[in-house]
Amino acid sequence: MRELLEQVLELLPREPVALARIVDRTGAGPRETGAAMAVTADGRVIGSLSGGCVESSIVATAEAVLRDGVASLERFAAADELAVGLPCGGEIEVFVERLDQTVLPLLRELSTALNAGTAVAYATTLESAPDRTLLYPGRSAPSRALDQDAAALGAGQAVAYVTTSASAADRALLEPWRSLDQDAAALLATGRSGLIGGQDGTPAAAVRPRTFVQVFRSPARMILAGANDYSRALTVAAARLGYHVTVVDARETFTTPARFPAADAVVVDWPHRYLDAEHRAGRIDHRTVICVLTHDPKFDVPMLARAVRLPVAFVGALGSRRAHADRTRRLREAGLHDTEIARVHSPLGLDLGAHTPDETAISVLAQILAERAAATGRPLDTLEGPIHRPPRPENRSATND
Repeated sequence: MRELLEQVLELLPREPVALARIVDRTGAGPRETGAAMAVTADGRVIGSLSGGCVESSIVATAEAVLRDGVASLERFAAADELAVGLPCGGEIEVFVERLDQTVLPLLRELSTALNAGTAVAYATTLESAPDRTLLYPGRSAPSRALDQDAAALGAGQAVAYVTTSASAADRALLEPWRSLDQDAAALLATGRSGLIGGQDGTPAAAVRPRTFVQVFRSPARMILAGANDYSRALTVAAARLGYHVTVVDARETFTTPARFPAADAVVVDWPHRYLDAEHRAGRIDHRTVICVLTHDPKFDVPMLARAVRLPVAFVGALGSRRAHADRTRRLREAGLHDTEIARVHSPLGLDLGAHTPDETAISVLAQILAERAAATGRPLDTLEGPIHRPPRPENRSATND
């Protein structure tokens, strides 16, 4: 949804839009939960939900939703010769809803949060007339503050809205929303989108609406030490994958925003000093990627010595095998243990035969993605089993501190 949000915001002041999102997925599937497609009244399509196997059916549903204003939940399973479905053998649920000007304030707030790098979740009840709200980490209630009576909230008004004027009976009716808010907070903590609520044995009048919570995480950081053609190429490619990229180098002549237009930040400083400051400020976490691209021991060694002792996701260093051997010797002389040195992925990148900076960027990012998913990095045609595997649980613990 993130990739088409701005286009939807441009359209809504002039015309309604049907938004289709994958809200649940079982087994293999071409797109992730939360993938979105928008359809306009004149048949324009933005985005996709599969490799093309279900889009035609979704467009037909979207046209009906735009016409009638009634949201629809569609299920697609493995395809046969007569039915629309997924040839990959998986199963998806797609929720199609009509968006109009009434949702503009909420979607604009969502856009503002995403542009600011703020973690946020967009919750939508899977009902014929869905309700929507935003949730933020650490907040006990959604972003909108309501002051009407609890009776006016209606079924599915929000994830956890209880007003001071609610009667005891109304508060009891809204009690299921409290646990729904807790479930949403749990999804925010893990960074994964998913379904919560639904029939769970509570009285019929108090059944929690089935709600899709789409989580938008703050971007993971990538810190590139060294301002050169390799960091330029890696900045462009990493930005496409959603990383917040910082290029840092002590050489002012080479470290300019004009040379790195795709970077989120370009910093003139010694890389290890910058890393120390960011760590003290609490801006380094378990998703941070650090790549040293300088090929200069006076920059490489202090940076790597700090990086391997931080609870980050990945530490890598570009260079030849000779450079790697020299770097390893210097790190030992600096007092690092073999277990710490082993955290450095060096020489950095997968064996793709890369030569140019752009080819090298692909090689480096391929290794980072494989490490993140605990994948092999081998050709798929040499492997068996599912191609799309469940996300690897994140390691939030410190490493060698």
